[in-house]
Amino acid sequence: MKKIVISSIVAAGLASSAFAHFQMVYTPESALNKGGTIPLKVVFNHPFADEHTMDMGLQADKSRVGVEDFYVIHKEKKTELKDSLKEIKFKGNSNEGIGYSTDYKARTMGDHLFVLTPAPYFEANEDAYIQQITKMVVNVAGAPTDWDAELGLKAEIVPLTKPYAVWAGSTFTGIVKSNGKPVAFAEIEVEYLNHPVDIKENKMGKPFVKAPQDSFVTIGMKADANGEFTFGIPKAGWWGFAALGVGSDTEYKGKELSQDAVIWVQAKDMK
Repeated sequence: MKKIVISSIVAAGLASSAFAHFQMVYTPESALNKGGTIPLKVVFNHPFADEHTMDMGLQADKSRVGVEDFYVIHKEKKTELKDSLKEIKFKGNSNEGIGYSTDYKARTMGDHLFVLTPAPYFEANEDAYIQQITKMVVNVAGAPTDWDAELGLKAEIVPLTKPYAVWAGSTFTGIVKSNGKPVAFAEIEVEYLNHPVDIKENKMGKPFVKAPQDSFVTIGMKADANGEFTFGIPKAGWWGFAALGVGSDTEYKGKELSQDAVIWVQAKDMK
């Protein structure tokens, strides 16, 4: 299957950079000492460069389609969250786009595994659609329960490392799967969330770091023959991993579809 390469034209078309699209399911902290309300922001953007925020569910005819599915798994129990989503305008440093917001009450200890299936997004530059099935885990009180659950999604990264218990300077390992089967040599893009997120104002702040060259904005790697990959995490913060075009669906509304698997990992400094 042909992989969709998303490019952004900069400097009045004189140069181009591969700034990856990433579906975010954001919350400030993934490792909580006690239960409480977890604020969630659901945004489709470019987390490192923040040079464009997309309207989620945008179609080729300029209409929009809502989220297909959004739920949380806790102690193997699934709770639907889609109806709790409220539409917001999320402001990046270059523009604003339509996303969603909700609050989730984590009442008991353990892992709370959030799973989002957004509607496919039409990327006009490629005349194709992108759908990024996204996972993010919040743990309460240190008790592991569901972080490594295999859900049999059409596109999925199954973590082999707890995605909320990662020291900066250590590694994260996962397996890329489609409908429960490993995807050999899957192409993976990695980006750092290079901006603070103001959850009250629904906006991005100024960048933490500057990339020395465009290839450092979106880091490319491949899984091995068993679909497994390992990435050394150099800095504290949120890191997104996207396995491109690994899903079983390859077409949407008569156009090519890149059905990707995304997972978010939060690293902490050792102090």
